[in-house]
Amino acid sequence: MNTKKKNLLLIFTRNPELGKCKTRLASKVGDYAALEVYKFLLEHTVSVTQNLNMEKYVYYSESIWKNDVWDNTVYQKKLQNGNDLGMRMKQAFLDGFDSGFEKIIIIGSDMYDLSQKNLEEAFAKLDEHDYVLGPAEDGGYYLLGMTSFKEELFQNKDWGTDTVLHNTLSDLKNENYFMLKTKNDVDHYEDIKDIPVFQQFLKHIKE
Repeated sequence: MNTKKKNLLLIFTRNPELGKCKTRLASKVGDYAALEVYKFLLEHTVSVTQNLNMEKYVYYSESIWKNDVWDNTVYQKKLQNGNDLGMRMKQAFLDGFDSGFEKIIIIGSDMYDLSQKNLEEAFAKLDEHDYVLGPAEDGGYYLLGMTSFKEELFQNKDWGTDTVLHNTLSDLKNENYFMLKTKNDVDHYEDIKDIPVFQQFLKHIKE
């Protein structure tokens, strides 16, 4: 199996619909600006993943869109399946391992702080480690990778809270894992208000 066939990148994304994405950000900047920010983040995620030499699956939250930023010739498109984020991620990993992939990493689609090089490094770390984890500043994680399936990682988590990283590390305490650099994902106005590239979406905001 060549590298492309061994490595799988899972990208979890929300369908970019008005009023349905980045709701915490929208509470400050409004639904329209939040949607524009999210579309910008999707395009960024495409730019840092499209040239990776591996299989790439995009998992949609609501429905599969045929014609969007995710090129059908680059990404396989699938639908998330499960009652909560843990169940949906678990199913995606299981599908990947069942298909014969040896190294699988999952990311979201709202990380402006992520580069192609970061993702290549994460896959490289799985040569010497069984798990790789990218901690987020808000107490969650922006990346999870593994070479063997571990069900506990997807159970007993209060998803979307600042306890997820701590509880995930507890699950990994007896495992051979690597921690990447902490990064900031985009959930709140404070996450983007001082980053120049986002100013175009925030002109209407009054502090």
